[in-house]
Amino acid sequence: MFTGLVRAVGRLERCPAGVRLWLERGGHDAAAGGLGPLALGDSVAVDGVCLTVADCLPDGFRADVSEETMVRTTLAAKAASGAAVNLEPALRLSDRLGGHLVSGHVDGLGTVVAIQRLQDSWRLVVRWNDPAYGRYVCVKASVAVDGISLTVAGCESEGQFWVAVIPHTWSATTLAHRRVGDAVNLEADLLAKYTERLLQDAGLPQGLALPAPSGATLNRDWLAQHGWE
Repeated sequence: MFTGLVRAVGRLERCPAGVRLWLERGGHDAAAGGLGPLALGDSVAVDGVCLTVADCLPDGFRADVSEETMVRTTLAAKAASGAAVNLEPALRLSDRLGGHLVSGHVDGLGTVVAIQRLQDSWRLVVRWNDPAYGRYVCVKASVAVDGISLTVAGCESEGQFWVAVIPHTWSATTLAHRRVGDAVNLEADLLAKYTERLLQDAGLPQGLALPAPSGATLNRDWLAQHGWE
């Protein structure tokens, strides 16, 4: 489990046994906000993808990556080009939850639609490649973009949303490298997905539609009648 707060930036390359990541200066320095020391079997989010440390290296680590993960995320393309990636170690139970709960299981890919430089921030517009995921996004909700915990500032159309990025996040992550048309890894808020699943198990149709008659009040009595108490 992660929190979506990037702790270091590294570089990714393909190797015969998965992928290899090497860290930029300070990446191993916990005091400087980096990953700190890593051990075999540790989990690290790489651009929002949860990977397991298979080998600790002097300048980074190696991780095994399945074909499924390569196909469903941006890791294959970034490994081929040696692109910069966001890194975050797994969350400790004693850590502050500064972002939101991020599992490191990418739901799907998105595309950067627009980037606008404002006076004190950047406006980043992203579109889900599969518009069906747009139902998990609402204003002021959380979303992980390449493993970065961001707050949805607006929903422009089906499957398209925008976030406001402050200067610290822009400079401390790979967002400054993004260009219009780039692919990004997206993970929707866990709470939205689990809520939908629970409502489906209660016999409600997909899409969170409540089967209450017109004008009905959503209260404890209504919830009890539909299996929620």
